[in-house]
Amino acid sequence: MIVLDASVLIAQLDAGDFHHPRARSLLAQSGIEPLGSSALTLAETLVAPARAGRLEEAQAALERLGIEELDLGEDAPSRLARLRADTSRKLPDCCVLLVAQEHDGAVASFDSALSEAARKLGLKTLA
Repeated sequence: MIVLDASVLIAQLDAGDFHHPRARSLLAQSGIEPLGSSALTLAETLVAPARAGRLEEAQAALERLGIEELDLGEDAPSRLARLRADTSRKLPDCCVLLVAQEHDGAVASFDSALSEAARKLGLKTLA
């Protein structure tokens, strides 16, 4: 399982984003590996398209990519609080980390601080 951060998804959806080529390459190289994100990450990804009146188009693009909405698992509030306290990352990043832990996934992010936090937790990272 590859757990995608909003930085990757936003870049994939926006051809003008600096990281767009990297996002396309990362997703192309994922092969048959399943792709997923938390509901919060997906919502974060859809904010700009919603503002631009392109929400449905963006949702369809995510669907075509096969992005699965992954749950946070049991005792999510406590586990998120612990991750926030231990890593000092904001809750959206903690959702990425928790989903990766819950689903034995590799974290794909263009945020170096998030990737570093993932590595410190023993998670595999991509991007």
